[in-house]
Amino acid sequence: MEARLYALQRLSAVVMAPLVVVHLITIMVAVRGGLTAEEILARTQGVTIWSVFYAVFVLAVAIHAPLGLRKILREWARLPQPAADGIAVISGLLFLLLGGGAVLAVGMA
Repeated sequence: MEARLYALQRLSAVVMAPLVVVHLITIMVAVRGGLTAEEILARTQGVTIWSVFYAVFVLAVAIHAPLGLRKILREWARLPQPAADGIAVISGLLFLLLGGGAVLAVGMA
């Protein structure tokens, strides 16, 4: 089980890496262009590719971050596995819920 979770975390990192780069470049271009949040949303809302991009990003984060948190809680905080697993699951669901809301806000026309 641990080996599969390890592999899943690494796979999610591989997915996230290019998404992070694109996201950061997009932010830098928008900020340098003087765009406001309202102008950015006006450009992204209703554009399917941005919705798909950020949905994949949120899913990758919702997998990657809780697995890392679980490992930290087990190794550094010495929490019992059931507690670490529970916190990881809750954090993953929270990332999905909050990230999904953001994807809807960015993508909906």
